[in-house]
Amino acid sequence: MNVLVLIGHQRPGSFCHAIADTAVQELKSLGHEVIFHDLYAEHFDPILPDSEIPRGSSLDPIVAQHCREVTAADAYLIVHPNWWAMPPAVLKGWIDRVWRQGVIYRFGPAGVESLVAGRKAVVFTTSNTPREDELRMFGDPLENLWKACVFNFVGIHDFVRRNFESIIMSTPEQRQAWLQEVRTIVRERFS
Repeated sequence: MNVLVLIGHQRPGSFCHAIADTAVQELKSLGHEVIFHDLYAEHFDPILPDSEIPRGSSLDPIVAQHCREVTAADAYLIVHPNWWAMPPAVLKGWIDRVWRQGVIYRFGPAGVESLVAGRKAVVFTTSNTPREDELRMFGDPLENLWKACVFNFVGIHDFVRRNFESIIMSTPEQRQAWLQEVRTIVRERFS
């Protein structure tokens, strides 16, 4: 299987990076090909210029490469922190520029037609807000974003998201247990 792995976290050594590294190691141990992008380290430009919006427009070479990789992938694994109930701007900008009409979906007579239907997706997120507080105040906007607005929209229904919280109050032992959970989820979803 060809798995595209993205991380949207600006600090090397973060728990998000530990999650991404653990997932990549597990995917490789299962024999999968992994394409990995650290959007911050690669200085991915999240700004969608007007010139890229029309279908068939000329794309920045990096964006074009990402589009080819998205099309070639059998599955997607995304890691990011929860910032104000949203992914960081670099990841949102990646979706805007890469998860585009003609690459991921198109509009046909019946509406949205997937170009990536049947693939798998796993999203790992982190937050500092205790889960009970987050659910009471906001519900789970990231679950809705990834499941309904991104993956279901383009025909990817084999989706799992796991949020790890509260990072700021966690112990080293909790983090090690969470990384073991990452390994387990990767094995279950990609075996």
